[in-house]
Amino acid sequence: MLTPSELVARAAANGAKVLALTDHDMVTGVGEAKEASEKAGIHLVPGVEISITWGGRSVHIVGLHVDENNQEFVSKLDANRAGRVERAVEIGRRLEKQGIAGAYESIVKQVSDPIIISRKHFSRFLVDAKICATTNDAFEQYLKKGRPAYVFHEWTTLENAINWIKSAGGIAIIAHPGRYEISEQSLLALFDDFKQLGGVGIEVVTGSHSRDLYPYFADLAKQYGFLASAGSDFHAPGETYLDVGRIPPLPDGLTPVWYDWF
Repeated sequence: MLTPSELVARAAANGAKVLALTDHDMVTGVGEAKEASEKAGIHLVPGVEISITWGGRSVHIVGLHVDENNQEFVSKLDANRAGRVERAVEIGRRLEKQGIAGAYESIVKQVSDPIIISRKHFSRFLVDAKICATTNDAFEQYLKKGRPAYVFHEWTTLENAINWIKSAGGIAIIAHPGRYEISEQSLLALFDDFKQLGGVGIEVVTGSHSRDLYPYFADLAKQYGFLASAGSDFHAPGETYLDVGRIPPLPDGLTPVWYDWF
């Protein structure tokens, strides 16, 4: 919802010293964010959040310190992102069957490129239309798996995402593992596959985790020998309980993902 420059300014105002920009399946904002961060005195980490399909569901893999100018990497992100238009059109059609017309058309007028449309845009539409009270309510009522406007999409594989990130000089992190509605057995299987394929860390503290999940994922990070990451998962003002630059410290005894950055 903010431009890269606006995001950096907000992070700086909140006291951030290090900021990773991790847009979904794209790195086009990194250049602008770098320029703004240099002026603001912030260390900018080029990043990305890649959508994958694992075990029949969507999972997000964050890449940190990727080379945003690696054209092979960028082209693979472009290909992964291309399915968003078809999915968005179908979400709009399914909402219309629920008596909610014009969602896709309204969102298209507000975005710079239809290829970036996500379920989050539809959740905001439902809030603005006063159909749902919050974006979380919109997911619960219409957009999450099993709800009437959910549309399954086959993203790239876990192996591909990790290899893409590594080929672009980055490191792979599992984003907000507590957000995926899977059994503990499946979660551990995901961690096993991730580690075997070259993944190095998980998000422990994030705006998509409740605070009671911090120690749980801290323990799992230690168990697997993962680096621990932290992030606000900030998308727009007022949408998450953690603002950008306002992240609590990691629990004790963890090796942070940034341990060798400075």
